[in-house]
This record gives sequence, structure tokens and C-alpha cells, in this order.
Amino acid sequence: MFRARVCVTTIRQLVQTKGIRCLRVHRKLSGLQRAVGAARWKSSAQQAPLLTAAPVRALVDEQISVKGSFLPPHTPVTVCARMHSEDGDLWESFAHYNTNQSGNVNLTSDHSVGGSYSGCEPMGLFWGLQPASGGREGLRLRKRNMETPYTVHISLLEGHVSPSEEPITELAAVTTERWYMAPGVKRIEIRQNGLVGTLFLPPGPGPFPGVLDLWGMSGGLVEYRSALFASRGYVSLSLAYIGHKDLPGLKNRINVGDSYFMSALHLLQDHRQVDADRIGIMGLSFGVYLSLRIATLTGANPSCLICINGPIGSTIKISDADGKIQDITGDEKYWTYGDQGYVSFQKLSLPANLPPESKVKIENITCPLMYIVGEDDLSASSKENADVIEESLRSAGKSQLFTRLSYPGAGHLIEPPYSPNSRASLWSVKPKKLITLWGGHPAPHAAAQEDAWKKILNFMESNLRR
Repeated sequence: MFRARVCVTTIRQLVQTKGIRCLRVHRKLSGLQRAVGAARWKSSAQQAPLLTAAPVRALVDEQISVKGSFLPPHTPVTVCARMHSEDGDLWESFAHYNTNQSGNVNLTSDHSVGGSYSGCEPMGLFWGLQPASGGREGLRLRKRNMETPYTVHISLLEGHVSPSEEPITELAAVTTERWYMAPGVKRIEIRQNGLVGTLFLPPGPGPFPGVLDLWGMSGGLVEYRSALFASRGYVSLSLAYIGHKDLPGLKNRINVGDSYFMSALHLLQDHRQVDADRIGIMGLSFGVYLSLRIATLTGANPSCLICINGPIGSTIKISDADGKIQDITGDEKYWTYGDQGYVSFQKLSLPANLPPESKVKIENITCPLMYIVGEDDLSASSKENADVIEESLRSAGKSQLFTRLSYPGAGHLIEPPYSPNSRASLWSVKPKKLITLWGGHPAPHAAAQEDAWKKILNFMESNLRR
């Protein structure tokens, strides 16, 4: 009690000593505290902008829903996507939107009014990705590691802006993962009996239908389509046949023949988790020629063929009875060049320019065949080759086997949905730098990829799961 009295008395004396100046400071501080408190209340009462993506983790062929909320009504905003390729190159896309009267924006239903795409394009941020300004020339986005996702950073920006502009106000952000390989899918490297490939197995004991997956003359071992097939319930073997260090001979030569591809088919047929009577073959570009060729070999008997923008024969000379191709340069007199000096191989694959002895005897095909045409294909004469296939099967009384999908504005590289299209990309650096034309315009090419993928899966379902 004594101490308390002393404290109070002391305080009163101090206040009186300091005089009215101290009281003024106290009043100012009290006023400042009241102002700060009011500001805090005001900011806490208004929700900060929010950007959501659902699901944040998905397969690349799955749509996701991107929404912005708690924004001022009828306000311009930009939604931007950025990601790095495995080579470290930055890819980006952006689109301009206007919020509705509730201050929301929904990419599933709202229309972009500018940017990388326009109109209602729920997945435009993904298929619209392109190399960032100032990046390397001739880039093409291709996933190599199937056990990691593409990580895409999506941000909500103030106003109608471009990602390259400075300064930019980021209002909200979310990160999504895009996978080719679903949980439970097994990836197995194949290096046996001379084969170079990767086998993908769906979860479970099977038996499953199988797919032999063949790409074009860019070479190497391309796995992402096979990984996605396995994620959809198919055992898939991605097979290398050129441009891989584990293959025999020079990297720019095909040093394997018909027996090599038959061994790959037998590997699938003999696998304990594969139904040997339900195996399809899929080929893109030069892989179409190989798919057609394999289908007519004795003992192959695939259940179906899926061909995307490729020829029925080859200008590359076959050197022996086993089908080994020694030189992949082809006949350069059929090469053409665009204004930028980019090369097109379109005329190289015109049926009229293909050596008669190289052409596959289409009439010997006995299984359903789907041929997909990109009408803006600048790398292959896909429409003309589709015409020959259709006419050959009709003449053989097999019209019922043929299905054609044709897409205006789509280019050569019709890949899984929501993949960015490269109209041109680097083909080779030695002996000289060469950029090749693929064709395709962004929006129609994206629409083709989405529609074709659904129909490919339906076609496989009908012919491989009967």
C-alpha cells in the first residue's frame, strides 16, 4: 500500500514537472493509436484477393479450374502463367479479363479480351505457354523426366498488363503441378535383346491392353505419351529407334530393322501383365510409316493402329531385306524453305514422291486404323497420305476399318491435350543449324489436341478392351 502511494505521488509530480507539453504528446499518441486501430479494422474487414486452382495436382490431360475472388467489381485484371522447362527456359502466357459485378473472374466460363488467347478458353494459360521474350530460338517443350511434374506458377495481376512490363502488382498467386505419370504407375527401362525403350505399367495386376508407341525422326526416347497411356490403364512401350546412345551405329542413322520392331511387339505380347491379343500401335510422323509397316509383317497382328500426320512410305532408302535404313537425310531436292529460312519436309512425304518399293501395302492391313490429319501440317503431306490409305482400304473392301479425323488450323505435332504447340523448332545443330516448320495455329491446334485425345482414348477403348 505504501509503495503504491509512493508510485502515484511520484507520477503526479513528474507530470506536473513536465507540464502541459507531456499531456499534448500523450494526446497525440492516443489519437495515433485510434487511427491505426481504425485502419486495421478497415483492412481486416475486406478480404484480400484470392486465386485458386482446382485440382492443384493433376494429369496433363485433365482440365483445372482457375478462379479469382474478392476483387473490385468490373475491374481489369491479368492472369499469368509461368513455368521453367527442364532445360531452365522460361515459358509464359497471360490473358486479360474483367471481373464481374461480384468481383470474381472464372477462367472456365469467362472470356479473355486479350493476351495469349481470346474468348472462353478454360485451359488457355497452359496451351498458350510460349518461350519468354529474349529466350533461345527454336524451343519446343518436351518432358524428359516422367517422375517429376511441370510446376506452373499462376498469378493474378492488377490491370491489363503484359508479364514483361515493369512494375507489376501481383494480387494473388497459386502453384499447380501437371503430371504425365499417375500415382502407382511403374516406369521400367528396357535394355534387353538389343531393344532400347521404356515400359510403363498401370497400377494393378492386369492383364492390360498394350500399346507400342513410336515417335518421329527427331529421335531419342520420348516417354511422356506412354506415361499418360499407362495412367489411363494401358501398358505402353515407348521405343527408341534412332538418335539414342544405347542404339548401335551412328546417332543420325537408323541401324535397326523389322526384326527390332517385332521384338518390341513380342516383348509386349509376352509380358505377364499384358493381354497378348489386345495390342495397338501408335505412330507420329515417321512413326506412322513404321506403324503401318509393322502391321503388315507376318505375325504382328495388332488390334488397332493410330497414325498422326505421317507417310505411307519413305524417301530414305532401305538398304537390306531386314528393313535397316542407313541414311536419314532423304532427298534434299524436296526440301523447301520459308521466309525465315526454316525448312519444311512436306513435299518429301507426298505419295507421288515416295519410291514405290518403300510404300506399305495398305491393302494387307486387317485391323481398325485411325488417321489424324492436321490441315496446317507443314512437315508432312498428311492429307494426301490419308487419302491413299482410305482409297487403298476401300479398293480392298475394307472401308469399315478406316477412321479419319481432320482438323483445320492444326499442325504436325498433335500431342496430348493442353500441350503448347511449337510452329517451328530446332531440328539439328550439326553440320549446320536447322529449324524445321511444324505448322499449327494456337487456338485451333489446341482444340484439335483436346478433341483428338478424347477420340484416341475412345478408339483404344473400343478396339483394345473388347
